[in-house]
Amino acid sequence: MMEPRGPLIMASEETSVSRDSMACIDDSMIQELEYKLHRSPVLTPDSEGYSESIKRWSDAVEKRAGIVVYATSARDVSTCIRFCRKHSIDFVVCGGKHSTSGASSSDGGLVIDLSHMRDVKVDPGTKTLRVQGGCTWKDVDETAATYGLAIVGGTVNHTGVGGLTLGGGYGWLSGRHGLTVDCLLEVEIVLADGSIKRASKTEQSDLFWAICGAGHSFGAVSEFVFQAHDQANEIWASQIFFNPAHNLEAIVAFANHFATVTDGTSAMSLMLGPPPFLSQPGIVATLFYNGLQSEAEAIFKPLLDLPCIKKSCGMRPYSTMNSIFNYAVEYGGRKCTKGASAILPLSPLFVQNLLLDLAQLHKKVPNCRKSMMNIDIYSSKKWCSVPRDATAFFNRGRYQNVVIGPNWENPAYDGECREWARSIARKFRMEIDFRRDFLGDKTADQDIREYGNYDGIGAASHTIFGSNFDRLVEIKTKYDPDNLFNKGYGFTPAGGTAAPAPVEPAKRAVQHVQFKGYTRPAS
Repeated sequence: MMEPRGPLIMASEETSVSRDSMACIDDSMIQELEYKLHRSPVLTPDSEGYSESIKRWSDAVEKRAGIVVYATSARDVSTCIRFCRKHSIDFVVCGGKHSTSGASSSDGGLVIDLSHMRDVKVDPGTKTLRVQGGCTWKDVDETAATYGLAIVGGTVNHTGVGGLTLGGGYGWLSGRHGLTVDCLLEVEIVLADGSIKRASKTEQSDLFWAICGAGHSFGAVSEFVFQAHDQANEIWASQIFFNPAHNLEAIVAFANHFATVTDGTSAMSLMLGPPPFLSQPGIVATLFYNGLQSEAEAIFKPLLDLPCIKKSCGMRPYSTMNSIFNYAVEYGGRKCTKGASAILPLSPLFVQNLLLDLAQLHKKVPNCRKSMMNIDIYSSKKWCSVPRDATAFFNRGRYQNVVIGPNWENPAYDGECREWARSIARKFRMEIDFRRDFLGDKTADQDIREYGNYDGIGAASHTIFGSNFDRLVEIKTKYDPDNLFNKGYGFTPAGGTAAPAPVEPAKRAVQHVQFKGYTRPAS
């Protein structure tokens, strides 16, 4: 017989259905839920394994859930949602647990944890993958590789498939195949009313359109069906650790040249920050080529020939490429992420000042030397070939993604580190404005947004989704009018929380300040 637990927690005020009636989770409710579930384990704060169940990639967003259900089927996901509706209990859905906004954690409510749903099935004839909603990219990469296949996946392979896909998805193969949502054919999704639906371009097509970029706000996806691509050959990869005091201009010059010549077969990134061999922030160049070593070495020769601290390079299976950053972004520690965008060519002076910003953070915040910024440099042609209104995902343009990631230990510095991330994002926006308003840079004169998956501290939905926002509001009102899926973007459904006011990256009046040799806009 179950030991009496007493009332556990009040439902969160953030939940639309619970704003008018707060509910306590008591023993009878837990027994009701356990009876209705098919075979999904239920954990409460006094259960063995509970502490592990609420751990997240970032300790800063770990919250004490009232109930954690390790769902094993779409049916049990549906049962959880219906249970929460009935009792006005806040709920969240989690997979890889990488969200730094807290969207996969609940303070006292119910967590639907999909991490026990990790099957990947391959149809070699159609080259399609059926991927359960709790899979990580490691699961997908390794299974697909046994059939000589791959899809565009996360560049950190312990990231959840669900979170990355529903927010768009970029990866090393984006230059060839576009975004992860461009590889998505169909989903099985549990909606806010508990119904289980299939959605694709031909079935529930409006819902599928919304899922491809804003899916976190529309339901719990229990299965994804992807179109895979041939990837039988090994790839070439390299990581080079540089001291920017020696060759910053040469590194930036190569990155700028590379951006003009890559055809999608190659890609690179510049990570500013992790200084395993330096007292000051360094630069880690990560290089990728989907072909022969001799061809890769010819493309990257100017960078490979530069003096460096450490260098590794060689051929490897593609299935291991998405583990190349794992060492820098393991679970644990306090983290947040903020998205920004960059246009090339990069200014060496701008990069130098970003490194100085990192050095200043190191001085102000103890134990934050894992903090970083990463600038992707991929061919944008493939993702730009898809119209911005073809899916909900709007961030398709001739510019690159930036992730800003402070990493610290002491909760007392939470606010300071998050504001630092915002300040760096503003500097990237200022650089774009400067290039447009002062230099007449045509690349800067486009509608430049940011990648929502990188935004852990709350950009406005209008900013992320641009002209797709109004249609998303309509679809949200149709499928989730009570705004039960309220931990993602705000789409102003009837009775839901209003989204932030529009923040348009339009031209603005410019004030002037002197900045190390040239004039640039003030923030």
